[in-house]
Amino acid sequence: MKYQKKKDAVVILADGTIFYGKAVGNKQGTAFGEVCFNTGMTGYQEIFTDPSYFGQLMVATNAHIGNYGTNEDEVESDSIKISGLIVKNFSYDYSRDAADGSLEDFLNKNNLFAVSDVDTRALVSYIREHGAMNAVISTEVEDIEGLKKQLAEVPSMEGLELASKVSTKEPYYFGDENATYKVAALDIGIKKNILRNIASRDCYIKVFPYNSKFEDLEAFNPDGYFLSNGPGDPEPLVDAQAIAKEVIKRNLPLFGICLGHQVIAIANNVSTYKMYNGHRGINHPVKNLITGKGEITSQNHGFAVNREEAEANPDLEVTHVHLNDNTLAGLAMKNKNVFSVQYHPEASPGPHDSSYLFDQFIENIKK
Repeated sequence: MKYQKKKDAVVILADGTIFYGKAVGNKQGTAFGEVCFNTGMTGYQEIFTDPSYFGQLMVATNAHIGNYGTNEDEVESDSIKISGLIVKNFSYDYSRDAADGSLEDFLNKNNLFAVSDVDTRALVSYIREHGAMNAVISTEVEDIEGLKKQLAEVPSMEGLELASKVSTKEPYYFGDENATYKVAALDIGIKKNILRNIASRDCYIKVFPYNSKFEDLEAFNPDGYFLSNGPGDPEPLVDAQAIAKEVIKRNLPLFGICLGHQVIAIANNVSTYKMYNGHRGINHPVKNLITGKGEITSQNHGFAVNREEAEANPDLEVTHVHLNDNTLAGLAMKNKNVFSVQYHPEASPGPHDSSYLFDQFIENIKK
């Protein structure tokens, strides 16, 4: 392994706090975004390509990133979606039979700037205490004040519409066209493994852009409707909310995940809010209030649904709660064929405790 001489780099938080590190691969660069952390020990390639992370500077809490390389089959979209990466130890060499390249090459191919040798334990502790905020990573270590001025111009994630940045531009199909069921999926940041899970249950899917109208989806003559995960604030997604309201009005089968879950809540006049710190990792405990069982789940969200408002809504039933902070993690409509969850039952990465939710969607379609 050759010695890597690295350029100095900084991580500057919006409140002025500075952490020091080194540029990965001796690259020069600067990247802005909301700083967040993921507690997953594996699955970094899937995390980096998850559209829900668009606009985020990702802090990896695992001390070693890159040690098992990358594989072209382990992506959740067509490119890296995070805006930058912050790690403790970056592995330039890798060891895994299934790998087809290094993480360094993968980052270079996607033109992503990353910083290593950062005290990520201290950084994560600081974020946990002071909350999610915007940040900048850069090799321009001689111009700290200039970076702070640029950082001050970066908009807050609250109120930010980002689905348009990651959604497909044109409709496309996924799965076997001879499948028994047809599903219309609204892409507000959809992951590939969600499509794989739905298609594997005898479904043919047509995926629609974020700003589609209900009539566009209806023309496919689907048996069920799906609202995907995605980045940003759900409040500005008026087209998605309009679709949810129309599907609910007609009592058609509807399933929502993450951002889609929040859109369904808003369609029921339940508000959402930006969390002090979001849930990001593959080990989050959730309780299913219907069965009484616990689930270890994969999560990635910085906004949540107001639990008090949901519990007070006569049309809604809270079906799942997050056991770490008692936030709302799942909803169902009492007299409609509609349900949603805040977490990611398709995992990638993560456990498969919640994959039954896709089966539940198919059962609702059969009804």
